[in-house]
Amino acid sequence: MIRRTVAALAMVTASSVVVCAQTPQAKPQTQTAKPPQPSKPQAQQSAEQETKMLNLSAYAELLRSDVRTQKVAIITEVMGFTEGEDAAFWPIYREYDAEMAKLGDERVAMIAEYAKNYDQMSDDAADKLATKALDLEARRQAVKAKYYDRVKKALSPKTAARWLQVEHQLLLIIDLQIASSLPIVK
Repeated sequence: MIRRTVAALAMVTASSVVVCAQTPQAKPQTQTAKPPQPSKPQAQQSAEQETKMLNLSAYAELLRSDVRTQKVAIITEVMGFTEGEDAAFWPIYREYDAEMAKLGDERVAMIAEYAKNYDQMSDDAADKLATKALDLEARRQAVKAKYYDRVKKALSPKTAARWLQVEHQLLLIIDLQIASSLPIVK
């Protein structure tokens, strides 16, 4: 069981590394001094900010879709459902996934808002974004709890706990990928 979980998570991580490798990363800062650059015109800065915002949103969506396409295969492999369990689980999971996708859409919008405000982040904007992020995380946890109860009733507490554990691991991978692509607030 543990080997199957590790193998499945390795498969997701490996595919995620490919996605990350295809995504342009910020260049590391070097210790060499550079001559001062002339300031960019405001229109060029706005265009660059718009491009960054679109890239971050696209990257977040790509990560979600990449892992989401593999989640069903991973869950199927790790859970090892019987035919009856399979019939009971997947309708519940589809409802869960639809609710989580809505929250994911909110997250993508929040990332776009963050990117839009990044260069001129005020205390008020930072507070609003942080509050939204905390609220979104609380709602994600509530959805997981709701569907844990449904899976527990339809199958068993042990099966529900196993699903919750696998789901949690997959969500951590997605969250880490997205978080690692976002710059820290200045």
